[in-house]
Amino acid sequence: MPERPEEVRTGPARLGFGNYQMQTNIENLYSLKIRSVWEVFKHDSFAFKMACLYLFFEYVRPQTLVPYLDVYSSWAQSFIILAFIGWIFEGEDKKIHWSGITTNVFFYLFIVILSSYYAIWPEISWNKFNDYFSWVVIFFVLTQVVTTRERFYIILLIFLLSSFKLSFFGARTWAMRGFAFTKWGLMGPQGFFQNSGELSIQMVVFAPIALFFTIGIKDHLKKWKTKLLYLMPITAVMTVLGASSRGGQIALFSQIFMLIGISKHRLKILIATIAILMISYQLLPNQQKVRFEDMGKDDTSIQRLLYWKHGLQMIKEHPLLGVGYYNFVPYYKLHYNEDIIIPHHAKLGIVELPHNIFIQIGTDTGFTGLTIYFGLIIMAFYHTSKIGKEAVMANDLFIYKLTKGMNLALVGYLVAGQFVSVAYYPFFWMHITFVAIIDAMWKNERRIAQFL
Repeated sequence: MPERPEEVRTGPARLGFGNYQMQTNIENLYSLKIRSVWEVFKHDSFAFKMACLYLFFEYVRPQTLVPYLDVYSSWAQSFIILAFIGWIFEGEDKKIHWSGITTNVFFYLFIVILSSYYAIWPEISWNKFNDYFSWVVIFFVLTQVVTTRERFYIILLIFLLSSFKLSFFGARTWAMRGFAFTKWGLMGPQGFFQNSGELSIQMVVFAPIALFFTIGIKDHLKKWKTKLLYLMPITAVMTVLGASSRGGQIALFSQIFMLIGISKHRLKILIATIAILMISYQLLPNQQKVRFEDMGKDDTSIQRLLYWKHGLQMIKEHPLLGVGYYNFVPYYKLHYNEDIIIPHHAKLGIVELPHNIFIQIGTDTGFTGLTIYFGLIIMAFYHTSKIGKEAVMANDLFIYKLTKGMNLALVGYLVAGQFVSVAYYPFFWMHITFVAIIDAMWKNERRIAQFL
């Protein structure tokens, strides 16, 4: 009989797949030996090195920290193109890694093209075309280049350490201001995570992956390394609390309660969670508590409700392809100008995106695009859940724990995404990229195991 999830052995993971050298490399990587990580990276392909640099420049954005790097604005794009070129010209026999997720990613691109062509204001759509097309390129390149457990582990490390840089800075900033409230919350570096709302979403995506990553490899680590790694989810939670984003905080609490539901020690975690929530509530400044009490009644909330109401109407009136990719703002101005109720926005005629990922996708691409988007969400949950169950049978603690963290991360994104317009931000597209990589890697390891 296969072991139940709670009974997975916590000793060194029995990989069950691949050869002895691969297992040795992985064991060293799990131990977070810097020299071992460097050796694997150094001897890997040019394409993989460029993929790693892409992720580093996308998330860390060193060009905003080092002045002489700021003279060039397209570092991340250049590295992903170099990774693609390297993948094409490297001598190894290439096999295109394709899955149902890949099909849906490209199918949604086709719908975006159609929606842009038939948009009410096509020039606006084509000007924003790269917002989604770039994720198609990144998804394809990374899923073709990152094909082994070792490569995925290093890519995941870059993602976690880059996010830890953000969470550590956010937690330190909040602590240094005496856990006080500010209207702007916490600001990240220029780019996708600059605003407090988007920074909060990155933290609710990062925190569960970091937590379960640490649990999955802790038996390979020295105690001081384990304690250091636990700082990742701790500082992520602190950043969410300090960022003053109601959507991010609701997403965080949703994840915590889901964590209780999937845990073996529910009662202990429930008691600890209640204690943490009480402490967190006490740490929240009075202004932030007032913002929660005013939800649904303040101008910001009412404006978002109006965006949602009229966004749903747009989708009903244009069910096939929506009003056009990125046409929500001009359409709202034209048809619902009287429903701009924030005084400053009404005076200047400012309309924002709908502050909801599903309404954003629906107004951009209609029910056709929404169907594809929901399909990607279902596939992401399905693949990670299925692989997690198989990892239990293979006694692969790392993959089993990681899939749990991935699912919680996706829950956090979906909850937070009900309050912000982040459909074309990295959160979801990098998530399904990781899911597709894990799925292909897992299937390949199982095939190899059958011949050993």
